[in-house]
Amino acid sequence: MSKLLELISKNNDFTTAQLAAMLGKSEDDIRNELYDLEEKGIIKGNKAVIDWNKVPDADVTAIIELKVAPKPETGFDDTAKIVMSYDNVESVYLAASSRYDLIATVRGKTIQEIAEFVSKRLSTLEGVMGTATSFVLTQYKGDGVVFYENDDEDEQRSLIL
Repeated sequence: MSKLLELISKNNDFTTAQLAAMLGKSEDDIRNELYDLEEKGIIKGNKAVIDWNKVPDADVTAIIELKVAPKPETGFDDTAKIVMSYDNVESVYLAASSRYDLIATVRGKTIQEIAEFVSKRLSTLEGVMGTATSFVLTQYKGDGVVFYENDDEDEQRSLIL
């Protein structure tokens, strides 16, 4: 992986001057490299990483697994494109699993909203043979950022043999 990509994936707040100093390049070189990475579609955007555990009345997140019959010529791609076209779908992955083929993360206002989305939208798609839904209770880490902090410093856990 490029050192520039590694740096901005960990902290996108670096200025071009800071990146240039860290990488021993000129600011113009860094700007050109960033532009080139965006043009090639390697850099897909910039966003803040939110600790939703601390947001009052935050949306519900679910992990939806889908068993899909692959189509000739396109395999799982057509179904994945449909799934990722929904606004409440945050991510879609092709998985190497014996039980499920696609995994999607979905956000909704309530558990019922997500349940309705799965039953009326996802499970009715052509080629979808089954789904499994898991609701996220606590996010400990996301996008490489640790959210969970043990507030009880006195708590000690020990291994008993």
